Amino acid sequence: MVQVCLNGRRSAADGAGVPMSPEDLARSAAEAVAAGATSVHVHPKTPCGHDSLSPRVLAPALEAIRARVRVPVGVTTGAWAEPDPAARLARVRSWSVLPDFASVDWHEPGAEEVAEELLARGVAVEAGIWSGTEGARRFAGSPLGPGVLRVLAEVTDPEPATAEASARALLAELGPAHGRPVLLHGEEGGTWPVLRLAGRLGLATRIGLEDTLLLPDGRRAVSNAQLVTAALAGDASRPKSGRSTLFTSGQWELMKPTR
Repeated sequence: MVQVCLNGRRSAADGAGVPMSPEDLARSAAEAVAAGATSVHVHPKTPCGHDSLSPRVLAPALEAIRARVRVPVGVTTGAWAEPDPAARLARVRSWSVLPDFASVDWHEPGAEEVAEELLARGVAVEAGIWSGTEGARRFAGSPLGPGVLRVLAEVTDPEPATAEASARALLAELGPAHGRPVLLHGEEGGTWPVLRLAGRLGLATRIGLEDTLLLPDGRRAVSNAQLVTAALAGDASRPKSGRSTLFTSGQWELMKPTR
């Protein structure tokens, strides 16, 4: 029920536990899947540690991870990796090795064009809807909405005391979300309160060094696997009848949406 987000926009400055190279990403993914993660989200990095959408960076990362795990692997298409919308679209068109899915942040310029290209190439789309942006409104009016794999409800409030309320507000803003499954997660200080809320609501969630460097008790996490273990240890609050919105590799082709 838990996706692992391996590294995000973090760098080596955030600690040796943050995987950067294809080999380290693959090792970290394998450990996290062994701990119970059923999906992998990754930001492929240049040798200098910058997020990149280049096929020369993407392909080695995907190939290394897939050599170690048998679960769906997704990547970012964030504007910080390629700010110009036209250039971002060209990058996606140039990919020679395709991820199983890619997250597209709906508030970014050019998001729908990137999502449309991904779907045309057979890559499933996570619609990233950030709190505090126009993403939910734009997604509600998007003709692509019914065709996305799931909605990635991203709570950007980093405060432990208010993150849950921000998450509930985002879910209310999303409304029916075109009937697509929702994966709810927080970041930094809001990570664990939002993860616990996702459990109570029966929603999929994610955890990893992209979202937080800390365990629930405030200790520094040494790996993505340790974070996944901690997340699943608190999973007793998940309703027994709650529907899974993340899939094992055996379910993937059956559940993947078609256009």
